Order: sequence, then structure tokens, then C-alpha cells
Amino acid sequence: MRSWRDMSGVARGQQSLQRAPMRVRRFTGSRRIQALFRQAVTYLLLCTIGLAMALPFLWMVSTALKPDALVFSIPPKWFPRPWVWRNFVDSMTILGHPVHLYAWNTIVIASLGVLGVTLSSSLVAFGFARLDFPGRNLLFILVISTMMLPRFVTIVPQFILFQKIGWLDTFKPLIVPYWFGAPFHIFLLRQFFLAIPKELDDAARVDGASSLQIYWRIILPLSKPALATVAIFAFVYHWNDLLEPLIFLASQRNWTLALFLASFQGYMLQPRWNLLMAASTILTLPVLLLFFFAQRLFIGGITVTGIKG
Repeated sequence: MRSWRDMSGVARGQQSLQRAPMRVRRFTGSRRIQALFRQAVTYLLLCTIGLAMALPFLWMVSTALKPDALVFSIPPKWFPRPWVWRNFVDSMTILGHPVHLYAWNTIVIASLGVLGVTLSSSLVAFGFARLDFPGRNLLFILVISTMMLPRFVTIVPQFILFQKIGWLDTFKPLIVPYWFGAPFHIFLLRQFFLAIPKELDDAARVDGASSLQIYWRIILPLSKPALATVAIFAFVYHWNDLLEPLIFLASQRNWTLALFLASFQGYMLQPRWNLLMAASTILTLPVLLLFFFAQRLFIGGITVTGIKG
């Protein structure tokens, strides 16, 4: 027969087993509460940062809806009364400029520039990522090192070159150079191409495919996120570029929308900032819509390009 000590030990063991699920539930509940708290803090921090980054845009929209008397009011009013929707119409017509012509010029320059830089950069990146040739890494470092050159260093030689060949006051200086690739885009696409298995190239070569066929039929279809990322970057650059059109374009008929925005301060003795903000809001909408509809491809291209170096 068991002693009373053994029986009491068994009883205590049974009681501890009965209390174990309760302790597990308490531990699990506390872990869940901690996870929810961390998630709430993370979301709150991200929302705060996002709101801080959106403040300039919100201020631009708020100013675009203000009458002249409230533009510099102290304290500033985020929700003016009344809202002057007429500012958006006046911003496009008050200077008497052919805004539709400027928009067409900008679309032509941006479209051809995006097409050229995407095709040329992807082709160069394919060579660096998928082909083996002597001095490949050294040449890639040389291409990437050009990113350290300030834009203002190369603009004077470019102006002299385009003047010699008669390209000034045309769209060619704003389009043709981008058909020879861009260092940042080459780097971005090369990183993406390195993440694609090389066994696909070997299988295609066994079937008799050339390097250009591999590039066109295998690499490009698999690289849509990276190509979309490059296209978005290039479109935003050409859409907002002011320096190159200001230097290379002389005739008003060749102006872009960026030059039109700059003209608000040049044609008015006292610039109407509410009209300037209204015009800026209108010209920002295409970029916002582009990112909104292509955000999945854009984010996918950004997150995947650093997988393999």
C-alpha cells in the first residue's frame, strides 16, 4: 500500500496539472496583448510619419482653395471658408498660356524618355547580369561611379555639344540622351536580373535561343515589377524636370508644364500663391494617379531588387 506521503504527492501533481492549462492560457493571453500593443504602437508611429510627410501636399491643396485674403492669414486656416474652386480654372487661364500645348509637349518628352531609358537600361543591365565577358565588374563599377557626378557638372558640356549639332530649342536634348541608359536604372535592373535563375538561360540556349531572344522572351517578361519601377521613376523625373527644359528650350511653343509653373513668378509682379498652388495640385495629380494604380508593381520591384548582389 502507498504511504500517505505518496498519496499527497500524487494529489499535488494532479492539482498542478489541472492548473497548467490556466497558466498556459494566461501566458498566451499576455503574449497576445503584447503583440497587439506593439502592432498598435507601430501603426501609430507609421501614421504619424505618414501625416508629417503628407503635410506639404495638404497645405498645397488647402492654399489652392483659399481666397487671396486668407493665403497668409495668422493663424493659418487649414479649412478655409469659403472654398474657392474657381482658383483651379483661373490658374490655367489667367496668364493666357496655351496650357494644352505645354501638356502635350510634356507628355511627348516623358513618354519617349521613359521608353528609351527603360529599354536601354534593361539591355545594359542584362549584359552586366547575364553575360560573362572580361572586365565586366570593372566596367559596371565605372558606370555606377558616374552617379557621383553632379548634374550641374555635365550640363555645360551638354549644352555646347547640342549647340554644335543644332539641337537647341528642340526636344532632342531632353529625349535622346536617355536612350543610352541611366546609371541608377541600370543598377536597379541588374540587381533584379541577378535574382532570376540562370538555369532558364541555359535551357533556352539548349533550344537554340540567342542572347537577345533570352533578353526579350525570358528576362523582360519576368521583370515586370522592376521595369515598372524604372518607368515610374523616369516618368516622375521627366514630368517634374525644370533645369533641362529651362536651358535647352527657348521658344515658348516648346515649353513644358514645369516651365509654365515657373512662369507664375516671372509674369506677375505679386505672384498669387493660391493660383500657383492650384496649378501645382493639378499637375501633381497625374503622378499620384500613376503611383496609385501601379503601386503593387512599384513596391514589388523595390523589394525584390536587393535579393542577390
